[in-house]
Amino acid sequence: MRNSLIAFILMLTSTAVFAADGQQYIIERTIPGAQNLTPAELKSISQKSRAILESLGPEIVWQQSYVAEDKFYCVYQAPNKEIIAKHAKLGGFPADKIVAVSGVIGPQTAAD
Repeated sequence: MRNSLIAFILMLTSTAVFAADGQQYIIERTIPGAQNLTPAELKSISQKSRAILESLGPEIVWQQSYVAEDKFYCVYQAPNKEIIAKHAKLGGFPADKIVAVSGVIGPQTAAD
């Protein structure tokens, strides 16, 4: 019972984040050699991205990114795809694919 309650609370928490203002998006960016970027290079990319986000205002929020092989997979919250594309253009970052998240699942959704 306790595990079910914890799983339910976790599900509500993740749903609340997903249902906040704006839509959650996943951006796929092809960056050849991404997996070989140094911590200093990743920091520089992050700083540039944050500076551009600050100039765009609070309606676009970078949640996190994953580096995998020659790709970055970034999670953003924004009102639309256009502002994400604008962020990419201003930063000189590729945005090969921008897709809206339609649902979130994880181990907590499998709990009884």
